Amino acid sequence: MEVLAIKEKLTGISDQALLEKIASEGSLQRVSAGETIMEPGQFIKSVPIVLEGAIKVLRVDTEGKELFLYYLYPGQTCALSLTCCDVAKPSEIKAVAEEDTTIISIPVRLHEKWSEEFRQWKDFVTQTYQNRFQEMLKALDAVAFLKMDQRLALYIQAKREKTGSNELQITHQEIANELGTSREVISRLLKQLEKKKWIELGRNIIYIRDDFDELIKKNEV
Repeated sequence: MEVLAIKEKLTGISDQALLEKIASEGSLQRVSAGETIMEPGQFIKSVPIVLEGAIKVLRVDTEGKELFLYYLYPGQTCALSLTCCDVAKPSEIKAVAEEDTTIISIPVRLHEKWSEEFRQWKDFVTQTYQNRFQEMLKALDAVAFLKMDQRLALYIQAKREKTGSNELQITHQEIANELGTSREVISRLLKQLEKKKWIELGRNIIYIRDDFDELIKKNEV
C-alpha cells in the first residue's frame, strides 16, 4: 500500500520513515462484513490497524454470550490486542467486521521494536490505550448504571452515527447479542420506541427519526 494512502488514514503519524515501514512491512487484509477476525483463545501474531470499514470488539463469556465493547474505525487499532501482544497472552476478545473492512497487520516483533525506535509509534499505542479505556468505561457504565431501554436508545444512536444512515439493517437477535440480553426484551423495547414514534420497525430494519438525538437529550436517556 502506498505511503500517502496510509498517511491519510493514520493522521497522527507524520514520520516518513515510520510510514514507509508500515507500508513495506505491514500485510493488507480485506475481510467481508460479518467475518470473524479474532476469537477468544487465539494468540495474536500481529497488530491490526483499520484502514477502511469498521470492526466491532466484543467480550464473550464462558456460555458464549457476547457483550459489545467498542468499534474500531479507520486509523485505529485494538488496545486489548496490544496488551495481549505485550504479554504474549491469548486474545480475550472477539473481533468481527461490522462492514467490508481493510486492515493492515503489523507483526508483533515490529510492534515491540518500533515502540523503542519511533516516538510516534509509541504515542500512537499510548493514545490507543487511552481511547479504548474510555470506550470500555462507557460500556461498563452502561451495564452498571443504565436501564436496558436507555442502553438500547444509545446503541441505536451510536449505530446511526457510525453508518451515517437513518436506516439500520439489523435483526433483533443481533442487537440482543451485542447488549447481552434476550431477543424478547429487545423486541419489546423496540416496540415501545415505535409507539413513541421515535423509530419505525420493518423486516430486519429500523427506520430512525431525523431528530432521534434530540429526543434522547430531551428525555435524559
